[in-house]
Amino acid sequence: MPDTTPLPPLAFQRENGHINQVLVRASQAYLAQRGDHRFADGGMFAKVLVLILLCAFCYYASLRQHNGWAYFGWYAGFIFSAMMLTVNVVHDASHNAFFKRASLNHWLNFFVSMPLGLDADCWRVRHVIFHHAYNNIEGYDPDIEANGVLRQTPFQRRKAFMRVQQYYWPLVAALTFPYYIWLFDWLDRAGKTRITPKMRLQGAQGWGMFLLSKLAHFTLALVIPLWLMSPVLGITTVLLVYLLSQMLSSLVFVMLIVGTHWAKARFYQAPAVQHGWYQHVFSTTFDWQTSPQWLGYWLGGANLHLTHHLFPHWSHRHYPALARIIADVAAQYGLDYQCLDLKTLLVLQQRFLAAMGRKP
Repeated sequence: MPDTTPLPPLAFQRENGHINQVLVRASQAYLAQRGDHRFADGGMFAKVLVLILLCAFCYYASLRQHNGWAYFGWYAGFIFSAMMLTVNVVHDASHNAFFKRASLNHWLNFFVSMPLGLDADCWRVRHVIFHHAYNNIEGYDPDIEANGVLRQTPFQRRKAFMRVQQYYWPLVAALTFPYYIWLFDWLDRAGKTRITPKMRLQGAQGWGMFLLSKLAHFTLALVIPLWLMSPVLGITTVLLVYLLSQMLSSLVFVMLIVGTHWAKARFYQAPAVQHGWYQHVFSTTFDWQTSPQWLGYWLGGANLHLTHHLFPHWSHRHYPALARIIADVAAQYGLDYQCLDLKTLLVLQQRFLAAMGRKP
């Protein structure tokens, strides 16, 4: 059962304040030169509209099929588009980087997350408040919590079957969305985890919004397809297509978001964090480059993950320019900045999982 015990405060060591000053000055100079701001622009709104229309079209097309494989293809496109909306919108809006007003970001998240089914506020607390503050720190970062299936840090218990975890980890990653949508979101809202006290809405109001979002997802993703498609394809097929579509999208999402931290393969155990926050980010996170490069824009900048950790309150449209600034500053201060290709990133992920699976 998840632990609800409040975590003791954890402070990073003081470090050279010039790093922050240099990064802030360089990023502000970049904005001033462009006459720009750090939030979404017209291009971002156009991208969101394209993804919403793509999501709606795939959903509509799926409900007009009479063949199981055709239905699976279009429905998987619907869920994948919903995942892309989450990556491009919920990721930014959770950090208040889409609109200037926090309330607008909240409502944007609420509606955009419905097709995929993840509760936006649960994810915001887990990602923004816990993961960003304590990434790769055992007991503090929910993304690396011990789950009894994968050994993700040197401080977690190893089981014999984990010696092959580098081969079965995609299945675990693929089950992440179904697990969160249908179990962990509910535990978070019910006060069974550390997430609950940090949520934006509490009590009856919080439960009301939570149930409304889950009901909307349940109706859109399951009730309507079961009503229209089960006479043609059967209930089992419709349910299986839902599960497989969620699993495929989940695998891509976990590989993009969590994989950079696995690849760096540096984890810490509180309170033994003997360095500053900037050094911590550089020691636990990679950037990686898409090919072609424009693909990173449509991935919501998820590939420039170290950049995101240093500039979480900036729209991901700025990440390529910010990454260049970070690379220059890192070279000045001897910080370990690397921008990998995707193949190298995946090799490092596999190497890390294999190392964690071996007997200590």
